[in-house]
Amino acid sequence: MATLYESHETAWNLISRGKVRDVYEFAPNEMLIVTTDRLSAFDVILPTPIPDKGVVLTQIANFWFDKTNAIVPNHIVDPEPFSTDPERRHLAGRSIVVHRAEALPVEAIVRGYLTGSGRKDYEKTGTVCGIELPAGLVEASRLPEPLYTPSTKAAIGDHDQNISFERTADLVGKELAEKVRDVSLELYAFGAAYAVERGIIIADTKFEFGILDGELILIDEVMTPDSSRFWPADGYMVGRSQPSYDKQFVRDYLETLDWDKTAPGPALPPEVAAQTAEKYLEAWRRLTQG
Repeated sequence: MATLYESHETAWNLISRGKVRDVYEFAPNEMLIVTTDRLSAFDVILPTPIPDKGVVLTQIANFWFDKTNAIVPNHIVDPEPFSTDPERRHLAGRSIVVHRAEALPVEAIVRGYLTGSGRKDYEKTGTVCGIELPAGLVEASRLPEPLYTPSTKAAIGDHDQNISFERTADLVGKELAEKVRDVSLELYAFGAAYAVERGIIIADTKFEFGILDGELILIDEVMTPDSSRFWPADGYMVGRSQPSYDKQFVRDYLETLDWDKTAPGPALPPEVAAQTAEKYLEAWRRLTQG
């Protein structure tokens, strides 16, 4: 897939192209991450970009990286590498320079509310990812306590798979698996408390970690509308699907289509793309200016 920002491809060697981010060699042991306006849903990259989504995601992630540095260090070297570079103005706001770390092969998911695949799992088994929950919970119920439910990191086009904590211990070692779990829960507790004061419920979120010089660090993104479910606190109501500031709006639209959730994904109508962009912007404003 061609990048949306082809003019920067000749400057640095491309390391990888993810669902949303393009990663380049930048300097010895450093990488440049450019967050594009691509959007993925159901693990499929859609052909319609969301205007300025990459800028919004980068700025929200940078905000949280700064706020959570006391909990766990992160990979940031320079959060605004092109802010004064007129030749690379198209990359400003959506680019960061980071340490090159060894990424862990798991995604650290924390769920504070019952929704999505967790609700489907609960309705079938009374559990979420094997963790037993009280009877009588419904869509959007707040969980008795946040749940740590790790998953594998799937290749583009494949679906992540939930795994047990014991499996993460097999993959990374028991001590590191415990640290990832504990740090993830602490990050979520901090972020959820901060966000709800600004009118946003973080229903669930995903963290990614790496190892740098033998230490655990936070990488990729953190508590953005792409890696989390953001709900307006003033519209929260148990027992129904919630309005959101994240790409759930797009997922809901896609669920109305006759699409089997495999590539290629369908194009989005202009009004859906525009409304999604506004939801991302509103989340940014509430978190950083509220």
